[in-house]
Amino acid sequence: MAAPPDQPQDAPSPALEADDEASSIGGTSTSDEESRASLRSTILDYRRENGRTYHRLSDGKYYFPNDEQEQDRLDLVNHLWTVTLDGAFCLNPKNAGANRVLDIGTGTGAWALDYADAHPDAQVIGVDLSPIQPGYTPSNCIFEIDDVEKDWTWTRPFDLILARNMGGSFADWPRLVEQAYEHLEPGGYFEIQDSLWPAVSDDGTLKKDSALYEWAHMMNDGAAKIGRRLDITDRHDELLRAAGFENVQKTSLRFPVSPWPKDPKLRELGTWTQASLLPGLEGMSLALCTRLLDWSRAETLVFCAQVRRELKDTNIHAYWNGYIIHGRKPFETED
Repeated sequence: MAAPPDQPQDAPSPALEADDEASSIGGTSTSDEESRASLRSTILDYRRENGRTYHRLSDGKYYFPNDEQEQDRLDLVNHLWTVTLDGAFCLNPKNAGANRVLDIGTGTGAWALDYADAHPDAQVIGVDLSPIQPGYTPSNCIFEIDDVEKDWTWTRPFDLILARNMGGSFADWPRLVEQAYEHLEPGGYFEIQDSLWPAVSDDGTLKKDSALYEWAHMMNDGAAKIGRRLDITDRHDELLRAAGFENVQKTSLRFPVSPWPKDPKLRELGTWTQASLLPGLEGMSLALCTRLLDWSRAETLVFCAQVRRELKDTNIHAYWNGYIIHGRKPFETED
């Protein structure tokens, strides 16, 4: 996929201002140092389960871990997206630069940090349930630990909001899209970048009795059972239109599970997808398998080993569909 062409900004944006907001969501701000220290201690008291750690804030909402091994996977996935977009940050016109940016579910903060480095005049905020971002950041990038499923209380609007790889994270996608719309300035953009589960194949090489097929469907079905679906990414454009966004665009992608395609670009994407999955399978699977299926940790690890073997088999021509969906908040809202 070629990098998006340079596109003119739709309207001039206001001058950059310093952010004077100490917090954003759910009223967690306090001037009392003792209370803040207690809050931070609680957030850092990670849930420990099956040899992995998970976020403590809004405990149990997100079923992937937050430990170092998972952070490595997240950074590999960020690189996968960088390769997918040929170095671009997004497909909407704000790729060329924005003034005030929000990265939802920032994870390790890789995208937010890269955007801030590339656009020194932008103010970038990354928000996540886990405090796993680096302590040293560019002066124009900050991280906040909070739950975006609660009411947003940022008082200054953004002109770019990104939600990347958030499939399975939210119970109420319409509300998330509405809040994004409410917190954008007129002319601002909201963009979703995500894959669509389960994995598929066009030639039948992903067989129904294979471990990879079972795993992909198990993950998809498990996420649906807890109300945080992985299989609705292709319908997010409808949510944007319903919320009031205009000029909604949807771009289709494919993420091969391994370097099986002949096409050089798809082969490279398969290489990075495989690189993120092979060490990340256990972390992605343990919570759903043990909490929903009552599997033991040992049973889950044995199953993941079977899936891992099939991920290395380039005769299995499986892939995930992916989508990038973005829309613009109108410059003038009719009463």
